[in-house]
Amino acid sequence: MGEGFGVRVREHLVAIRAPRHASLRQKRSSQAKETVVFNWLSHFFSNRRRGLRPRAPHIEAVAVSNRFQLGPLIEVDTARVYQQSPWVYVAINRIVEAGALVPLRVFRLEGEKRIGINNHPLEQLLSRPNPLTSGFELLEQTIGSLELHGNAYWFLAGDSSGAPREIWLLRPDRVSIVPDASRIVAGYVYEIDGQFMPLDAIEVVHFRRWRPDNDFYGLSPIAAARGAVLSDRHMSDWNRNTFGQDQGVPAGVVNIRDFVSDTDYQRIKREWRAQYGAGARKTAFLRGGTVEWQHIGLSHTDLDFLQGRKAQRDEILNIFGIPVGLVSENATEANAKVAERQFIERTLYPKLVRLAQKISQELLPFYPGALIAEFDDIRPTDTEARLAEIRAAYPLLSINEMRANYFHLPPVAWGELPVGAQTNVPAPVETGRGDPLKRSAQAESGRG
Repeated sequence: MGEGFGVRVREHLVAIRAPRHASLRQKRSSQAKETVVFNWLSHFFSNRRRGLRPRAPHIEAVAVSNRFQLGPLIEVDTARVYQQSPWVYVAINRIVEAGALVPLRVFRLEGEKRIGINNHPLEQLLSRPNPLTSGFELLEQTIGSLELHGNAYWFLAGDSSGAPREIWLLRPDRVSIVPDASRIVAGYVYEIDGQFMPLDAIEVVHFRRWRPDNDFYGLSPIAAARGAVLSDRHMSDWNRNTFGQDQGVPAGVVNIRDFVSDTDYQRIKREWRAQYGAGARKTAFLRGGTVEWQHIGLSHTDLDFLQGRKAQRDEILNIFGIPVGLVSENATEANAKVAERQFIERTLYPKLVRLAQKISQELLPFYPGALIAEFDDIRPTDTEARLAEIRAAYPLLSINEMRANYFHLPPVAWGELPVGAQTNVPAPVETGRGDPLKRSAQAESGRG
């Protein structure tokens, strides 16, 4: 880094730090400070580094800056929003139930190949994480916590060998992160009913969404949807009051043109409310020419009420990544299929990738071997194109190569020859039931 870079740094520092309307003395003081900073930077950048640093220099500063953030930085009313906002409930349920249906598989890495491992201990653990929770419930609640709070936490209970034996989901509103200058995260604190329970960092898996203004906690979509949620809630409350307490009676005033005594005023008000107020839904009859009903309310039509609620619905669903075509009453079958494809590709699949990579990073090191965890790729594929690719590779690759490349299956003793060469090889004694490539080889042998 040469002198030009130092000059640009100096200009940048002067531009952002020098007071715009400072006195001459202040300007000189500022220039002196900038000179010191510039000299320090020039010295720092005078020699080019020959290699990467073993540790990021900002980690300690980040930890120190966040050392007092012991409380979880989440909105405390997110659970109430989920319970009271129909469209937040619909959006989150659509995501969590679809995501919990996708199985996670463990693969062994052999060069560029990924070989599936049947019934890996992690797969078994995720299918029954603890005595009270099923595998579906664990994924459902984990994805739901990420959508509601932006964070999800697993507590790992180990066996005698130190490998995970149970997984328990922790409520995000009860978890606080304890930063550390050397380890980034020293641990976690779980608070319930005034009790504080420290948890080691190795015992907790922290899933989080990106939050631009915080280094440790994630951001919930509800934070971005708060305005739309509140507007929809107010419209729902207004609608309920109109057809509930007021029974659809439009708002208005009783206008008494002539001056009346306090006694008569209280009597008229009392009799009006008793006969026609609240949910009485009666036609008002006024005696005398000096009393009249004046309508001052706006009807649902005047307010374009239904369109307003649809706009709030669409905004909430879009923030959560739910295409409106999945829930719209006007969606055609073609639109619904396109919406479902968009939901799977752009919303659900990235969320599953986030989970799988964190599981690979935090849980698979407890098990030997080069392993990776992945959820099934649920993205719609061009079936015809995939079949054409398999047919093209059919005469060129061995059965084991076909198994590894296209089906992520382990090798077999009879699978070293190309599929086309299997025509002169007697069919193996094994039945091959459930193995598409083995059945294919046997069929080729039979035709030969």
